[in-house]
Amino acid sequence: MKINGDERFTDQFGRSVRALSDYMGMGLQISASFAFFVFLGYWADGKLGTSPLMLLVGVVLGMAGMVLVLMKVLRQANKKK
Repeated sequence: MKINGDERFTDQFGRSVRALSDYMGMGLQISASFAFFVFLGYWADGKLGTSPLMLLVGVVLGMAGMVLVLMKVLRQANKKK
């Protein structure tokens, strides 16, 4: 036999865990896209000898990737409402 308050806590806890996992996934996507392009620019600088140029290009592309991921998440959130 469950108490009404216990059911409410379980339901709220489940929703909180789902929301937390959504936000953690979004953060991982953003950080991974940014890190990928930055490290790619750093690697290209080492190979080509163009010291800060490719790193800066990687930073700009990483930021663009972050914006695209955020726009995708916002569109999905708006569809759910």
